[in-house]
Amino acid sequence: MAHIPVLLKETLDILKPQDGDRVLDCTFGGGGHSRAILDASNCYVCAIDRDPDAERRALEIKKLYGIRFDFIRAKFSKITSLFTEQQKFDAVLFDFGISSFQVDEAERGFSFSKDAILDMRMSQDGISAYDVVNTFSEQDLANIIWTYGNETHARQIACAITKARSIAPIRTTLQLANIVRKTAKSSTTIKKYSKIDAATKTFQAIRMFVNDELIEIKEALEKLPKLLNNGAKIVTIAFHALEDRVVKNWAKNTKYHIVPMSKSVIKPKTEEILLNPRSRSAVLRGFWYNELGDGRKKSGGRN
Repeated sequence: MAHIPVLLKETLDILKPQDGDRVLDCTFGGGGHSRAILDASNCYVCAIDRDPDAERRALEIKKLYGIRFDFIRAKFSKITSLFTEQQKFDAVLFDFGISSFQVDEAERGFSFSKDAILDMRMSQDGISAYDVVNTFSEQDLANIIWTYGNETHARQIACAITKARSIAPIRTTLQLANIVRKTAKSSTTIKKYSKIDAATKTFQAIRMFVNDELIEIKEALEKLPKLLNNGAKIVTIAFHALEDRVVKNWAKNTKYHIVPMSKSVIKPKTEEILLNPRSRSAVLRGFWYNELGDGRKKSGGRN
């Protein structure tokens, strides 16, 4: 599936990039959001991504936009070490989760739609899904699958994984997926008409654990206000309730004055979901930063 930036119109409506603005795209991915922001005004965009493959895609955008675009390969949790106090931003975007490129490139080992060596590392270094599946204890596996996947059959799946790997290592995505499917199918309440593959939650859980995704989000949001100009606009796009919960807790509890632009999340319209089924679980939140606020939370934002 081609890369299609999720909730693009809604993102631009909130960020409203103006000529001369400095915009930070913390999750470059396929570059769709960055390119649209650059096209919307004569602004400057700096994009971040930990994936080496994203850096190669960014080089093509750099050729088109020149000094208006820069890319930094890094984890977005490190943002305060990437910029000085003078390099503040007027708008910031976070599009959490994995990119279409990571899903569609079988060799990255994120998806069970094609067989590949278990990997799932966004940065292509560090502990891999193979390491987790083949070396973690049964209890640790169950905790990961339940905590990050909300999988009701987490214990049974963890038990099946440890039994299978005692015979031979679980090397590929399809090996793992088939173990999970077989276990879930024999565990009471899997609905035959469900559109979601039984392996989805387990794969999601292992991926989120391998990449420290929730910790990354929490650390980045906590550091973000130090890089914002007064009145800066912030967009977060989450694809999982756990991601969105981190955002909500940050906005509610941060010592900085983060003002929500609306009381509810923005979701993709039916037309977008039909065009891009991967957008169906996306939820967008918009905020603006008021460094001159009196410390009390407000319910609205600027027009």
